[in-house]
Amino acid sequence: MRGKDAVIVGYDAISPLGSDLDLQWQRALSGESGIGRLSRFPLPDNFPVTIAGQVADIDDKDYPFLTARHRAAWSSPVFKYSLLSVVRALERSGVEITPDIAPRTAVTYSTAIGGLDAVLKADRLLQAENKLPVPYANPNACINMVGGKIAIETGAQGPITSTITACATGLTSMLVGAMFLAQNRADIAICGAVDFALVEPIVAGFYTMNGVYSPKEGQGKDAPELASRPFSKNRRGFVISEGAGAVILATRELAESHGLQYSSELAGWGMSSDAHHFVAPYHATVTKCMSDAIIDAGVLPGDIDLINAHAASTKVGDKVEYDAMKSIFANNLPPVSANKSLLGHAMGASSVIETILALQGMGESVVPPTINYNPDPEIEIDCVSGAKRALEQEFILKNSFGFGGCNACAVFKKVG
Repeated sequence: MRGKDAVIVGYDAISPLGSDLDLQWQRALSGESGIGRLSRFPLPDNFPVTIAGQVADIDDKDYPFLTARHRAAWSSPVFKYSLLSVVRALERSGVEITPDIAPRTAVTYSTAIGGLDAVLKADRLLQAENKLPVPYANPNACINMVGGKIAIETGAQGPITSTITACATGLTSMLVGAMFLAQNRADIAICGAVDFALVEPIVAGFYTMNGVYSPKEGQGKDAPELASRPFSKNRRGFVISEGAGAVILATRELAESHGLQYSSELAGWGMSSDAHHFVAPYHATVTKCMSDAIIDAGVLPGDIDLINAHAASTKVGDKVEYDAMKSIFANNLPPVSANKSLLGHAMGASSVIETILALQGMGESVVPPTINYNPDPEIEIDCVSGAKRALEQEFILKNSFGFGGCNACAVFKKVG
C-alpha cells in the first residue's frame, strides 16, 4: 500500500519561542529558552508557580478568523491559535481543499485541556454577579469544537475526531490521521494539537500533584530560563507552557498526483496503555510502544539516528524513559534531543511542536541543543547538550507519554 503511506506536506507551530516558525527554529538552534515569568493572570500572594512558557498574542494577524466578532465569541485562545497554525500549515503545503478534495480531508486536530478558561470565567461571573453564561461559553469548552472550527474554516468534510491522550495528544492526532489514510478513508489529514493551560486552578493543581517545577527546599528560585532541565541530575519537574502545532499529512499518491512537495514520511508507529498508574509511566509498556514503532517502520534499533524524547523533567518519568530506551538500544543508544528544555511542557500540543522541530532538523541535518543539562549518573545519555549538532538523520524516533498511561511513539523517515 505504498500509495497510502502518510507523507508530511506541511506544518506550522506557535510556541514560547515565537509565533513565526522560522524564528522559533533559529532560537531553538541557538539554545534560547522560551521560559519566563508567568503573567497570563495576576499572581496572588504566595501563588506557588511563578514561571511559564507563554506565547505572544496574535490579535494583530490579518486572518478572517481573527475578526473582532470572532474573538468576542470564541474567547478561548485555543481557537485562534489552532486556526492560525492550520491555515499557515496548509499554505506551506500548497494544499487547496477544493470541493472534490473536501470529502477526503480528515481532521484529527485536538486539545488535551480545551477551553476550560471559558467555563471558569462563566462560573466566576455566575457566582459573583449571578450573571448567566454567554451563549458561546459551552461551545468554547467543547473539546471537539477545535476540530469542528478547523473543519468549518477549511471546508474539510472527511472523518473528524478528537484524539485526546493527555500530553501525547498532538502525536496521537498524527497517528490517527495516518490510520484514516491507510484505511482509504481520507487522502489528507489535518493533524495537530493546541493547549493553553495557564489557568489558575490548572496551574495550581499541577503544583499540588508535585509535577510542576519547584525549587529545592531551602534554595532560592532559579532564573526562569534555567528551570526546565530534562534528564538532568537536578531536574525539579516540568515548566507549564502553551502553544499550537499543525501537521498536514497526505497519501503519497495524492501528494505526487497534485505536485505537493514532501521530504519526510511517517514510517511507523506504536501506541500502548500502561494500565498501571494514573501519572507514573510503566517501563514495560513504554518499552513496547517504542519497540512497536520501530518494528512497524520495518527498521532495526540501530537504524534510528536520533530520539526526540518526551523528557518532561520529572524524576520518575525521565528515568523510566531512559530505562526503556536502554532496553531497546542497549549500549548503542543514539543521540537524544529534549526540546522541553527550550519550550517547557505545552501539554497536548507539546508532542506535535516537538515533532515539527524534529522534522525541521531532519531536513537540515542538524539537532538543536538540550539546554540546562547537568549529567545524572543514573542516566547515561548523549542529549546534544551545549550547542546544536550537525547530524544526518534518516530515521527519527519520537516519544510521547501522557497522563492515564497513554503512550504514543512514531518513527519518521527522511525521503527524497
